[in-house]
Amino acid sequence: MRKNRTVICTAIVSFQIGLGGVNAYAAVQDDENADKTKDRGSSLVRTGAKTAPSGTVHQARRRAASLSSKEVLASSSETMIITGTHAFNRRARDSTAPISILTGAQLRQTGQMNVADAITRLDPSITMQAVGGDAGALTSSIRMRGLNPNEVLVLVDGKRRHTTANIYADNGPQQGGTPVDLNMIPANAIDHIEILRDGAAAMYGSDAIAGVVNIILKKTDHGLHISAQTGANAYVGNGWNYQVNADGGLKFGDDGYVHISGSMYHTDHMYPRTVDFRSQPNRLGYAGYSFPSNSNKVISTPEETRENLSIKFGKTLFSGVKGYGLITYAHRHAETYENFRLPSVLPAVKPNGFTPIETMNENDFSGMLGLTGDNFLGFSWDLSTTYGEDDDRVNNRNTVNINLYKYTGYTPTTVTAQSYSMAQWTNDLGFRRRFNIGHVVPMTLAFGGQHRLEMYNLYAGEPASYLYGGTQAFGGIIPENAGKWDRDIWAGYLDGDFHPLKHWDLDFAGRFEHYTDTGNTENGKISTRYDFTKRIAIRGTISNGFRAPTLAEEHYSEVNIGPTNAGGLLASSSDAAKALGANHLKPERSTSAEAGILLEPVDRFHISVDVYQINIRDRIAGGGTVRGQAAHDAILQTGASIPPGVLLDNTTAYYFANVGSTRTQGIDISGDYLFRFENYGNLDLSASLNLNRTRMSHINTDQHGSPVLNAQNVSYLTTASPRSKIILNARWTFRNWDINLRETRYGLTSTLMTYEDQTPASSVCPLDGGSLRYSVHCFGQYNNTPVWLTDLEVGYHINSRLHVAVGANNIFNQRPRRLQDQFNYVGANIYDFRNSGIPITGGYYYGRVNVDL
Repeated sequence: MRKNRTVICTAIVSFQIGLGGVNAYAAVQDDENADKTKDRGSSLVRTGAKTAPSGTVHQARRRAASLSSKEVLASSSETMIITGTHAFNRRARDSTAPISILTGAQLRQTGQMNVADAITRLDPSITMQAVGGDAGALTSSIRMRGLNPNEVLVLVDGKRRHTTANIYADNGPQQGGTPVDLNMIPANAIDHIEILRDGAAAMYGSDAIAGVVNIILKKTDHGLHISAQTGANAYVGNGWNYQVNADGGLKFGDDGYVHISGSMYHTDHMYPRTVDFRSQPNRLGYAGYSFPSNSNKVISTPEETRENLSIKFGKTLFSGVKGYGLITYAHRHAETYENFRLPSVLPAVKPNGFTPIETMNENDFSGMLGLTGDNFLGFSWDLSTTYGEDDDRVNNRNTVNINLYKYTGYTPTTVTAQSYSMAQWTNDLGFRRRFNIGHVVPMTLAFGGQHRLEMYNLYAGEPASYLYGGTQAFGGIIPENAGKWDRDIWAGYLDGDFHPLKHWDLDFAGRFEHYTDTGNTENGKISTRYDFTKRIAIRGTISNGFRAPTLAEEHYSEVNIGPTNAGGLLASSSDAAKALGANHLKPERSTSAEAGILLEPVDRFHISVDVYQINIRDRIAGGGTVRGQAAHDAILQTGASIPPGVLLDNTTAYYFANVGSTRTQGIDISGDYLFRFENYGNLDLSASLNLNRTRMSHINTDQHGSPVLNAQNVSYLTTASPRSKIILNARWTFRNWDINLRETRYGLTSTLMTYEDQTPASSVCPLDGGSLRYSVHCFGQYNNTPVWLTDLEVGYHINSRLHVAVGANNIFNQRPRRLQDQFNYVGANIYDFRNSGIPITGGYYYGRVNVDL
C-alpha cells in the first residue's frame, strides 16, 4: 500500500448495479485499486484476498453465505476513514470519535432520490425541517443534534464544500442557515459518506461545531451504471417525481481514472387538502368572495427540476507525485406556492384572486485541482485549490404591485425580486509523517495551512418588485440593501497522534484562524481511546470551537409580504437594526465534551454508546423582534415600503443577533449484528438511537438592555427538534431477493405558536395588555407527539445486470398533527412546518430499475 497518499479503504457491502446495487459481498479495497479486477467482460466478487468469478448474482450470494464467520466481510464500521483523524489506515471502528459510515447502497435502499433526505433515513442524529418556508423551501439543509444547519461542516473528499447563497430568512430553528446544499451533488457519484458526530473546529475550522459530513466520491475507472426511479405521494395522489442516473469510469493512461456521474430529477408539488377560512361564511376573515376552498396551497413541497454532473479524475504525473481533481455542476429550477390572494387585492388585473409563486433559477458549480506526493523531507504532502460558487435568481411570478398599478395603471405579473451569489476559494497545503519517538512511541505528525476567500453578492430586484411597497408575497431587494462583501480567512493547524501504549491512542490538535472581519480564534482538541480487549474499548474528546457569522447573516435584508402581514429582516449591520438595538455580530464559541464505550460481545455484534455535551455562547439567530409601529418604522428606515392591506399589528421586524448561550446534551447508541442462515440467506439487523436536549442558559440583551429573544424564538432553539429519534433496520438477502424494512420513530417536538387570524380580536395578551392576535409576547404551546414511520423495499435481481425494486416510505401515511384553528393562518397552514422530522408528504410509493452495462 503506497505511502504517497491517504488510503481510503472501503468495505464494499454491495456489488453495485446502478443506483440499486447488487448486494454480493465485496472486500476491503484501496481507493486507487478499487474494482480494477473487474472489467466490462466479466464480473468479479472479491472475498478477502481471493477473487472469484461471480457468474450470476445468486451464485455470488451462495458463496458469501457459505463462508465461515471469520471470512464474512466486515460491516461498514470496518471502513478506513479520512474524517476526524490525520492518522494512516484508521478504521471507523477504531476512531477516537463517533463516526458512522453510510454506503452508497444504503443511501439507495432508502428509496429517497435526494441525498439530504436519504441521510435522515439512516442517521438518527440528523433531521430536516418538515418543509421550508418561502425561498427557504427551495434549498435543502440538514441539522445535526438539533443545532442550526450552519453548525454542520460538509466536506467532499476531505475538502471544504462551498455553501448555498440562499439564506433561510423566515422564523424557525433553521433561520439564518446558508448550508451546503447536499442535493447539488449527484447521488450516484457517492461511494460512501463519513459522518463525524463531534466538534472538529480544531481540525477543520469554522462550522464544525455539531459535526462533519464528509462525502467520498467514486473513483473507479470502468463500468457503466444506469438507474431510473419514479413514484408519488399517496396522501392525495400528487407529488409525482422521477430521477434518471448514470455513472461510469474510464481509464486515463496507465494508472489514471476519470469517473463521470450525472443525474436528472423532477418532482411536482405535493400539497395536502386544506380549506381556506376566507372562503367560509362562518369564519373570521370571510370577505364575501366565492372561490374554491382549496385554492391556498402554501403548505406544500416545491416543484423542482434539477440536473447534476460530477467529474472525478486522478493520475500519476511522475514518480512520487499524483494529480487529482473534481468538477461538479448543478442547475435547479424550483417553484414554491405563497398564500392565495383574494379577488379584492387587485380585481382589475386578477379578478378571481391569485396565488403568487416564488421561483428560483440556480447554478451551482465547483472546481478542484490538487497534487499529492509521498516524500518531501520524509513527509507525505497534499496541495489543492478549490473554487465553488452558488448563483441564485429569485423571481416572483403570478403577482402584482398594487401601488404601482394605482400610480401608473400598469403592473407586471412576473418580476425578478433579487439575485445573490456566494463564492468560496480555498487553498490547502498539508504535510503528514509517521515517527517513532525514542524508537518506542509511534506517532503521526500532521501540520499545514489554509487560505479561504469568501465573497457574497446581493443584487437588487427589478424596480417593479420593490417600488411603492413591492410585489405581493415577496418584495424585491432595494438598491440600498444590495452590495458586495468579502473576507479572507488564514489558518494554520498542528496535529499529533500518539500511541503511548499498544492499545492507547492519544490525539492533540490545535488550530489558529484569522478572519479579516471578525478577528482571531484559537481552537484545540484532545481525544483519547483505550482498547482493554478486542471486545471492549472506551474513548473521549474535549474540544473548543467557533463559528464565524456568515456574510449573509451580517448583510442580508428582505421584506416578506403576506395577505395581511409583513415581516422585515434587517441587516444586522444596518442603521435600522441598530436603531432597534442591534449589536455587532460576533463569532459563536463552543466547548464540547464526549465520552463513549464500544463493545463486541460476540463476533459480528457491535454496540457503541456515546454521551455528549455542547455548550455554545453567543449563538447567532433571529432576535430583537418588534411588532407594530416600531417594526413599520424600522422597515421604512431601510428604504423599503409596505403595501396597503397589511395590518399594523401584524407587521414585525427582526435581525440576526448573538442571542445567548445554549447547552446541548445527548446520547448516541447504535448496534448491529449479521445473522448468517447458510442456505437461507443473510439477515443484517441494526438499531440506532439519538436522545437530544437543548436548553437556554443565558439570553443576551440589546443596546437598550432588552432581551433579544422572546419565548417563541427560545422554543425554536431548544424544543423544535425531536427529543429522540430511533432507527431500526432489517435487511434480508436470499438468492436473487433483497428485502429492507425500516422503522423510524421521531420523538416529541414542541414550539410556541403565534395566535393567528382566527383568534378573537377581543382576546388580550396578559404580558403586555395588547391584543393576543399576532402577539410577539404571548404564544400558544403546540406539541407534535411521537410518530413511527415504516419503510419497506423489495428488490429482485433478474440477472447479473438487471435489478428491479418497489418500495414504500411511510406506508401507514403518518403526518404531523394538525394545528388548532387559532394557530392556523387563514386555514391553509395546517402544520407546524418548523418542527423537524415528520414529513408533511405522508406515504410515498416508488419503483426503481437498475442496469449494469
